[in-house]
Amino acid sequence: MARYTDPVCRLCRREGEKLYLKGERCYSDKCAIVRKPVAPGQHGQSRKKVSEYGLQLRAKQKAKRTYGLMEKQFRSYFERAERMRGITGENLLQMLERRLDNTVYRLGFASSRAQARQFVRHGHILVDGKRVNIPSYLVDTNQTISVAQKSLDKMDHFKMVREEADKTVPEWLQVDFDKLEGIVSHLPARDEIDTPVEEHLIVELYSK
Repeated sequence: MARYTDPVCRLCRREGEKLYLKGERCYSDKCAIVRKPVAPGQHGQSRKKVSEYGLQLRAKQKAKRTYGLMEKQFRSYFERAERMRGITGENLLQMLERRLDNTVYRLGFASSRAQARQFVRHGHILVDGKRVNIPSYLVDTNQTISVAQKSLDKMDHFKMVREEADKTVPEWLQVDFDKLEGIVSHLPARDEIDTPVEEHLIVELYSK
């Protein structure tokens, strides 16, 4: 599957805010937004009036880049959300949050969604005790997400997470850092999703 391979710090600079794509680096002075808080390119510092379409596009690009998706995959999520009952924008965000790579990140098992995606692909993550290596797998209520025992024993990263766990997790998740095991207590509601995305602008963009 296609994926973005260029420098991700450019994406944060383009959106004008931290998307937390580089894990611990985003919290340090090395963060691109801290060092150079302007859009990339020779016209990055120029100020332009943003049109209504521009606002809608930026909202879509921000969501797509935050969750690490390409355009075709993101559009597919939107079309599924549109067919579901309820509010399309909220359905879209809920599905993006339920992705296995995002869930692993939200549980604090990885420092970024990209790292979480790699852990899933390399078979370090179990869902209900079974190995799942598909980052786009959608978790459901009462499912248990855990780190494989062999990975716990061999990888220093997971040992560090278990020893230094001090992260809070969203209300729709419960986590046991001693076992590195989390449970989906319920599907995320809109007020439990802190991703700074104006989903109504995405709906407006795709509804044209």
